[in-house]
Amino acid sequence: MAEVLLFHHAHGLTAGVRAFADELRQAGHTVHLPDLYQGEIFDTLDEGGAYAQKVGFGEILERGRAAADGLPADLVYAGFSLGVLPAQMLTQTRPGAKGALLFNACVPTTEFGDEWPEGVPVQIHGMDADEFFVGEGDIEAARAIVESTSGAELFLYPGDRHLFADNSLPSYDETAAAKLTERARAFLANIG
Repeated sequence: MAEVLLFHHAHGLTAGVRAFADELRQAGHTVHLPDLYQGEIFDTLDEGGAYAQKVGFGEILERGRAAADGLPADLVYAGFSLGVLPAQMLTQTRPGAKGALLFNACVPTTEFGDEWPEGVPVQIHGMDADEFFVGEGDIEAARAIVESTSGAELFLYPGDRHLFADNSLPSYDETAAAKLTERARAFLANIG
């Protein structure tokens, strides 16, 4: 079974993120779930985003890096939206990554190096009309990884919701979330 370091989105470590981690644990995987917000949870994406800006994205990345300290090198890094930043950074910069699961976001590989690490599989998930994933260029970054990397997959779901896999948020989409979870579990089963 795989060992996963999973980072939450801008709302914080919500009940929905915890539920997703539990789904992976029920499949036999070990999931580490750090709290990058140190206990803060926000009702809206705007409030959570404002908190992340106040703390600073550099600090969020550093908290992500610190969460990996003391854990084995052969992790799968995963993140939802804001959590993709530390997940992708660690995948690209910490030797030994076994894979990555990037939900609702993706940044150009040049943010953390030149290219995606060779031999490290990745799944990227987003909705095809999500104003953030599509409108802010994440989909282009995802497509670039898929085009340049063997073992990279992009999954697009119909709809315009951003955090569609968090069952504690109004943006939850049960059908898309079930498919995302099924694909993530299959990905981890192949790695583990």
